[in-house]
Amino acid sequence: MAAGEIPQRLVASYATGFGEEGRAWIAGVPALAAHLLERWQLLRDGAVRSGQASLVLPVLRHDGTRAVLKLQLPREETTAALTGLRAWNGDGMVRLLDHDPASSGMLLERLDGARTLASIDDDDVAMGILADLHARLVAVPAPQGLRGLGDVAAAMLEQVPQAVARLTDPADRDLLRGWASAVAELADEPGDRLLHWDLHYDNVLAAQREPWIAIDPEPLAGDPGFDLWPALDSRWDDVVAKGEPLRVVGRRFDLLTDALGLDRARAAGWTLGRLLQNALWDIEDGEQRLAPSAVVMAEALRHR
Repeated sequence: MAAGEIPQRLVASYATGFGEEGRAWIAGVPALAAHLLERWQLLRDGAVRSGQASLVLPVLRHDGTRAVLKLQLPREETTAALTGLRAWNGDGMVRLLDHDPASSGMLLERLDGARTLASIDDDDVAMGILADLHARLVAVPAPQGLRGLGDVAAAMLEQVPQAVARLTDPADRDLLRGWASAVAELADEPGDRLLHWDLHYDNVLAAQREPWIAIDPEPLAGDPGFDLWPALDSRWDDVVAKGEPLRVVGRRFDLLTDALGLDRARAAGWTLGRLLQNALWDIEDGEQRLAPSAVVMAEALRHR
């Protein structure tokens, strides 16, 4: 592939997120792609695509099987993704066909990248599909070596006092403290399931071997309640535009907890933990107010 084929948004993302290391990795992508195409006897079969942290090349294997070559900078998240993909072994999750340990390059089965779960207009239908898929994924016990929710929760709680001080609105400060209290009550039982950590409508693609398959996991070992927020937040602009965000969040939460067999109070507490995590990241980036969507979601969960 030519250097000019690399999407500029990926170039910018790597320059911003990884500095000189990111720029060096981007510069080496054409040579890496050429190496893996030759090593795995692959033929290019479509235009380059990219996410926030990866480049994807549609390819054909030597037997004519359609696949994708996924390239990303080797890091902890990449290693965790490989661990999760192997544990799920294609059950509701995109199938790992091959892997290059030196570069973290992955050869994955090809799904329908043009059709995500967001293409289904009826939100109850879409959320029902996602919930059933989610239940299958968290049924798998987390393998050894993954980061655990207990460590994540402890790290969050340490950051709360400083984060509270940076918020300008007293109501926001009270909310953040409340979210932290919910996490503190649950932190001693962080769970041991294999979590996707980013399962929302755009990370579920149409496929042939199953109607819908999940992609792009960021695996974590923990309680499934901590895994609900991305689904609750799916298509948020549409939720707000329809004018009933409290009802929609509540309905989605009920569908998810029913499908996963979760205690609703516990699941609500861990979802507040996810709101806390997002807020801490935002505050670290300079935000001084809580995200309006998080405030609405917390209010919806208060009645669950």
